[in-house]
Amino acid sequence: MRITLIHNPGAGDDAQPEGAELESVIQAAGHEVRYISGAGSDWLASLDDPADLVVVAGGDGTVGRVAKALVGRELPFTALPLGTANNISRTLGLAQTPVAELVDRWRDARTVRFDVGVVRGPWGVCHFVEGFGAGLFACTMPEADASRTLGGLTETEAKVAYALQMLRDRLAECAPQALAVKLDGRDLSGDYVLVEAMNMQYVGPNLYLAPDCDLRDGLLDVVLVPFAERARLLRYLSDWQNGILWPPELSTHRGKRLELEWTGYEVHIDDRVWPERGSAPPPRGQIEVTVQRDALQFLLPR
Repeated sequence: MRITLIHNPGAGDDAQPEGAELESVIQAAGHEVRYISGAGSDWLASLDDPADLVVVAGGDGTVGRVAKALVGRELPFTALPLGTANNISRTLGLAQTPVAELVDRWRDARTVRFDVGVVRGPWGVCHFVEGFGAGLFACTMPEADASRTLGGLTETEAKVAYALQMLRDRLAECAPQALAVKLDGRDLSGDYVLVEAMNMQYVGPNLYLAPDCDLRDGLLDVVLVPFAERARLLRYLSDWQNGILWPPELSTHRGKRLELEWTGYEVHIDDRVWPERGSAPPPRGQIEVTVQRDALQFLLPR
């Protein structure tokens, strides 16, 4: 196969393979490979060049950006999970498989289609691969991005554990947020500490919020954590921090169309937070979250 390899050289920790090693592994499996660094902007133009498969070697940020750029293109892609959380690869069952073994399995792999989320708001329209949400995770993301301690950690497990601790600390003292929420016309408004519309089982630092999520059912898994269930979420965060992935018993609803009345609070769209802190946000508005079915083709090793 003709492979376009988009690699984020800064993904994960020092134990991850470098670009030359990835190229060598792919070539040894009998494929023609063209290497593109995902650190700049050249990768976007590379999607217009002929290829049989786009391979994204990196974490969720790189995989998600490439995936969203592939929406509407009849071009399959797959992932080599090299990042910190690897939520997308975890959901697809790839995260625990060595790189060389994943490459070897491409020959008898199958192509599956899966959905992406679409969110419309005061900022415009954009896609998401992992999730969209408000509350705890969205409010903690800017602090995590600015944390020198988190940025100085070199091991992926330590990064995830520290990020989960930041969420636990924030959750222990956070106040509930009154949110006007509707799902397929049903009023679910309330005082929440977290609202997440999930397209994957995991989001953020391996938050295992939607274990029953189906990537191909055309539905969002909407996880709602009211203030009264804050202690339960704290226990789950503690378990996940210790590597115990108990399926959470949180209020979860499935639907096609989520509506929120936006009043100025922070939201996240995958790894992007809006509005940016320090910016002048627009007045009140509406947010609508839906699903675009079968938007992506993914090569999934058997």
